[in-house]
Amino acid sequence: MKKILLIQTGGTIAMSAKGEGVELDPEAWSSHLVEQIPQLNQLAEIHTIPLFFEDSSDLNASHWDQLSHCIEDNYDNFDGFVVLHGTDTMAYTASALSFTLQNLAKPVIFTGSQVPMSSLRSDARRNLINSIEMATTGLQEVAICFNDHVYKGNRSTKLSIGDFDAFGSPNYPVIAEIGLNIEFHGQPESTKGPFSVQTGFNNQVFVLTVHPSLDHRILDCLNLSQLKAVIVRSFGSGNFPMKGEFNLLPFFKKCLQHDVIVAIVSQADFDAVDMTKYPAGRAALDCGVISGADLTLEAALTKMMYLLAQYSDTDRIRDNFIKALAGEMTVRSSQ
Repeated sequence: MKKILLIQTGGTIAMSAKGEGVELDPEAWSSHLVEQIPQLNQLAEIHTIPLFFEDSSDLNASHWDQLSHCIEDNYDNFDGFVVLHGTDTMAYTASALSFTLQNLAKPVIFTGSQVPMSSLRSDARRNLINSIEMATTGLQEVAICFNDHVYKGNRSTKLSIGDFDAFGSPNYPVIAEIGLNIEFHGQPESTKGPFSVQTGFNNQVFVLTVHPSLDHRILDCLNLSQLKAVIVRSFGSGNFPMKGEFNLLPFFKKCLQHDVIVAIVSQADFDAVDMTKYPAGRAALDCGVISGADLTLEAALTKMMYLLAQYSDTDRIRDNFIKALAGEMTVRSSQ
């Protein structure tokens, strides 16, 4: 029987209904896991680590490092890993670990729930059983298991607040579907080289969402000396305002003059940025802005933070950002 390490980080799955809302309840989580789902022991030999108990909205890069090192420390002793995590930032953490856990040859499965395990109609039980079973397979990557679907971690995004089908991977096929059996779509990716962990993230990244009537002068309050990169969530395939007081090109140029990298992703979930398609994108390319292609916001942000921590040379960071490092992107637009 395979050995699986279950790592608790908090989130709704670790909460209990109290009064008008829900609260983190570590003790209740432990008892519910043992008492309500004894069938888990039929799937694997399960060991648990209560790494931390946090609402996922309070997680940050230090938690990503801590979780990466937890897996590193236990890597040789277990066949797979399941991480219980809040849904709000699950795709960020899964994306981050896809970069820190290099040459991963074992499954690292993230899951959680929309409703606390203590509630009668909770989805926690199904998600946890499915995730433990997925962790016993030959999958060799970081993935999210939710509502009978398994998604590549760094291609995933949260799509629904209240539906049990909370996640999706708009630009990448579902890895597997879970019914009576686990049905894999395609062959699981295999890794080459020894497993290693390279942690470290730089927080000096700002995410700018483009919207109508955004006056670029408002952005003058940003202290560019404290920034290393700006991720721009553009319209469509890389569009943004170019006329009058709403022209964003002067802000982009100012960033680049201060050696601040500017990368563009799309607000649209599906398809990829193509900065050669419209005048705005072509003008941005001409001044040195780079394309995030079909990266999710979660993958783009964590990737940029990771690269900024690993390298000091701006050109090397830019070059690596537009390359697929861990299967996080498939389309490379003209740069």
